Amino acid sequence: MTRYLFLLLSALILFVSPVEAASFDCSKAAKPDERAICATPDLSALDSEMGGLWFAFSKVPMLMGSNGARMDDAQNFLQQRAQCGGDLACLRQLYRARIDALKQGIVRAMDDYARLQNGDPAQ
Repeated sequence: MTRYLFLLLSALILFVSPVEAASFDCSKAAKPDERAICATPDLSALDSEMGGLWFAFSKVPMLMGSNGARMDDAQNFLQQRAQCGGDLACLRQLYRARIDALKQGIVRAMDDYARLQNGDPAQ
């Protein structure tokens, strides 16, 4: 399983590149936040980075109960993003915070998984 996680993170590194393309289909962007992301290259790049991190985070094995919280956090992010509307500063701040949270979540989940693999109790 450790090899699986290594391959997953390697794929993430390839997936999260400086390409400026949103993680969703901009031709279907209807809401103000979606249109702002598609129209703003740095926001589109942040959205792509976050999308790649979310993909990796969603594949990391979680301890009981954590998967529901992971999904709740994702829904909360989308609600907050919608509240930003077309406010670029709000969207940038929200994306940077979400990216940091996903990176920390991946590290924590992998540390928990490694401890379990080594027979150590979860902390």
